Amino acid sequence: MKNMIQGAQMLFVAFGALVLVPLLTGLDPNVALFGAGMGTLLFQLITRRSVPIFLASSFAFIAPILVGVQNWGIAATMGGLMAAGFVYVILGAVIKVRGVGFIHTLLPPVVVGPVIMVIGLGLAPSAVNMALGKAGDGSVQLIDANASLWISAISLITTIAISVFAKGFMKLLPIFGGIVAGYLTSLYFGVVSFEPVTQASWLSLPNFTFPEFNINAVLFMIPVAIAPAVEHVGDMLAISNVTGKDYIKKPGLHRTITGDGIATIAASMVGAPPNTTYSEVTGAVMLTKAFNPVIMTWAAVTAIVLALVGKLGALLQTVPVPVMGGIMILLFGSIATVGLNTLIKNNVDLHKSRNLVIVAVTLVFGIGGMAFGIGDFSLQGVSLCGIVAILLNLVLPKDLGENHIVDNAQIEDESR
Repeated sequence: MKNMIQGAQMLFVAFGALVLVPLLTGLDPNVALFGAGMGTLLFQLITRRSVPIFLASSFAFIAPILVGVQNWGIAATMGGLMAAGFVYVILGAVIKVRGVGFIHTLLPPVVVGPVIMVIGLGLAPSAVNMALGKAGDGSVQLIDANASLWISAISLITTIAISVFAKGFMKLLPIFGGIVAGYLTSLYFGVVSFEPVTQASWLSLPNFTFPEFNINAVLFMIPVAIAPAVEHVGDMLAISNVTGKDYIKKPGLHRTITGDGIATIAASMVGAPPNTTYSEVTGAVMLTKAFNPVIMTWAAVTAIVLALVGKLGALLQTVPVPVMGGIMILLFGSIATVGLNTLIKNNVDLHKSRNLVIVAVTLVFGIGGMAFGIGDFSLQGVSLCGIVAILLNLVLPKDLGENHIVDNAQIEDESR
């Protein structure tokens, strides 16, 4: 009974972020709950239920899902996401054979940093449009602009306040708190319609969408797996530090990253966002000292049960656009900052021509919307800049630009 209650508590910590991804991308939040529960159980099966971690909707795939749904539809996008899941499985196999060092060679900080920044900054216009009550592309004004500004501002301020000032367990719920505060403000302005809730049944199967395969969607999604794969290594190190066990060695990084991949493949097969390990839940594990992986089994089972509650999904879909826009401003800015911090923490020297070229080209290709196409095939956004960053890192000589660029102060000193 104790494990069941703690499991429900872990799901509560992950809930805000878990449902935010489908709400932003037009997917069904009940399907996302089902996918997270199923994915966590599969992860536990592959890792022999040894890691106390919960898997749910990945933020890194928000931008690619939005582009994919717009260009190829939900079913083809799911096919692409399945392919991204297979990338994790292949990485797991390579890590088993070659060791962990392979990831650091192929994906050093100078590649991963700018790609993560593109994931965050590429969606900045969508965040602002939604905060102003418009559709993500800015084409339609969905809610009055003045009311939208109030709603999004209160969502944003609440999310910031909880993440900065809250103590203990509350500090783990900034997104959930922001959604609640924004939703209450939306009720005040009368912009919430409860018609979908009254029409929905209490118990119903989620609105599953099965994948179709489109080569453009597949090739578009595969490179997006770069950032979450590296993030996975960081999450495994974090949970290892919290519990005092080395999960990189046992069950092994090859098993955990394969488990992540299988969880993503399974989620994509039913129309849910890709799964990733949740840092919020790691924080909750640290706070509550709930190190028993069985607790995560109960969190997964709770998610699957809630996925069958039709009225819950309908209620979540009544959350107005500005509520999500306010949270997105902080969320996507935070993702970009993680990328920047990757460069700083690993002392990536941007005075070196080689590093400067990789970062500069990656950022402009990704944020500027560069597209490369032959016939029906095209690459753009995160996918294109991810491939370009990897290729530049492999092709450019390691010693290129070893001498630092001479700064103005040095020139002035030498001229005296």
